[in-house]
Amino acid sequence: MVQNFNKTRKSEFKEKVIDLRRVTRVVAGGKRFRFRATILLGDEKGKVGIGIAKGLDVAQAVDKARTAARKKMFTVFLDGATIPHETISKFSAARVLIRPAAKGHGLKAGGAVRSVLLLAGVRDATSKCLGGTKNKLTNAMATLEALKSLKKRTVKSEAVKENKAEAVKE
Repeated sequence: MVQNFNKTRKSEFKEKVIDLRRVTRVVAGGKRFRFRATILLGDEKGKVGIGIAKGLDVAQAVDKARTAARKKMFTVFLDGATIPHETISKFSAARVLIRPAAKGHGLKAGGAVRSVLLLAGVRDATSKCLGGTKNKLTNAMATLEALKSLKKRTVKSEAVKENKAEAVKE
């Protein structure tokens, strides 16, 4: 019985190519071209990662970036379909603000920030890029830093929130 090992496995992660660039290096005798790929990988349930890699052709760069993204994956603390609290983060020149939203509000974000939040599993949130750059890579990295800084909502903080709501009603 012969088994076919060339079958590709279906990955449990979804991926999105954020950026694909041709980069050059000047050497004696001319220029050497390579490709740089930036890949987002996520399961839409709280795990997300980003990978950046170079290769001699696009397929090689994408494959290497996918492997790098798998290695850099981390878990995001979610509160249902949103994030537990507001967060702001900076990476290089990019600054990103992400706020939680009520259920059914939707995801109000653009560009690379939207891609990161969708693959992380955030369905209801509002975000804003606070100037500095339009670079997709740095905006995505700033978003990932913001998601890493999230703290899990504890039972104690929920009880304090309920007590404040009861005090306001009285």
